[in-house]
Amino acid sequence: MTAQILVAGVGMIAFKKPGASLPYFEMGAQAIRLALADAGLGYEQVQQAYAGYVYGDSTCGQRALYEVGMTGIPVINVNNNCSTGSTALFLARQAIASGAVDCALAVGFEQMQPGALGTHWTDRPSTFANFDTLCAEIAGGAELPLALRYFGGAGQEHMRKYGTKLETFAKIRAKASRHAVNNPMALFRTEMTEDDVMQSPALWPGVLTRSMACPPTCGGAAALLVSKAFAGKHGLSPKVQILGQAMTTDFPSTFESRSMIDLVGFRMTADAAQKVYAQTGIGPDQVDVCELHDCFAQNELLTYEGLGFCAVGEAERFVEMGDNTYGGKVVTNPSGGLLSKGHPLGATGLAQCYELTRQLRGNAEGTQVEGARIALQHNLGLGGAAVVTMYGQA
Repeated sequence: MTAQILVAGVGMIAFKKPGASLPYFEMGAQAIRLALADAGLGYEQVQQAYAGYVYGDSTCGQRALYEVGMTGIPVINVNNNCSTGSTALFLARQAIASGAVDCALAVGFEQMQPGALGTHWTDRPSTFANFDTLCAEIAGGAELPLALRYFGGAGQEHMRKYGTKLETFAKIRAKASRHAVNNPMALFRTEMTEDDVMQSPALWPGVLTRSMACPPTCGGAAALLVSKAFAGKHGLSPKVQILGQAMTTDFPSTFESRSMIDLVGFRMTADAAQKVYAQTGIGPDQVDVCELHDCFAQNELLTYEGLGFCAVGEAERFVEMGDNTYGGKVVTNPSGGLLSKGHPLGATGLAQCYELTRQLRGNAEGTQVEGARIALQHNLGLGGAAVVTMYGQA
């Protein structure tokens, strides 16, 4: 990528349990105001806005943005399942890179309902029909909620193919809790041991415990992106830039390989990551800190391999060596991740951007990765889309 895209400001509000949050538009507006204040800019300087959410009516983005200002700018509403927030970021970056605008806002918010994710439209074919059919054939668990069945099945496949132990997923969840202790924005900040995770109720005996799954939460996050020329004109000195970014959707192998690991987006992740490494000339061995899509501890383990942090089949060793935490190869989810913050679908990707921007600025406080210079973000949505973004110091 030739155009220098700078992260001028980020904002995030603490995530809350369903029923305990503000309405969606207030969460979005709060995150926008925080990002503008962080950048030192007024809303009137924003030239385009991309608003991400999954559960809401059309033009929810306008409802949130109008709380901050009404300047007549284009507002594009974005819905790309769990990768919605980073899709909004992708579009904002692309608008600046194309030369269409010099200042673009990405905001994500979600007002979730309690319980497992489900289908809201029952009078038409599901977007997951093909996924459900294949999952039922190769993994079973038809009585289980959709996401649990998919990611549990993928974890089970990794266990069968590579001998990965259930305790390894427990170690990942315990690591997330240790990181979250130092993050005041995390919803769950109680440290858990591997035994605590193993002893939590079994959602799928021998495959998944409740603590290995992230909960639904409500929240909002935003990022303000600007061009280098805009920053110079307005006297801004952002310390973080987007070095590379790629979005991929499913390949034929998602279904043809008859693999649960592929069904939950492994190929999308790997392809997006390789595109970013090629764009930047920076490899996975040079990444200092990563926020990745740990909707389940199982997916965090799969993503280590998808991003190239270790070879396929070697993720258990990666965990056992402590290479996923402070003092290891790449500090993964220093925020505590989705497992500790929860997963407000539209806000998740922009919350990852918030954390990594602060890491590279050096003001992440209790979660700070010492000497962090290169950061990688991974956000995954089934159905499907994966977005991988690399950040560096400007």
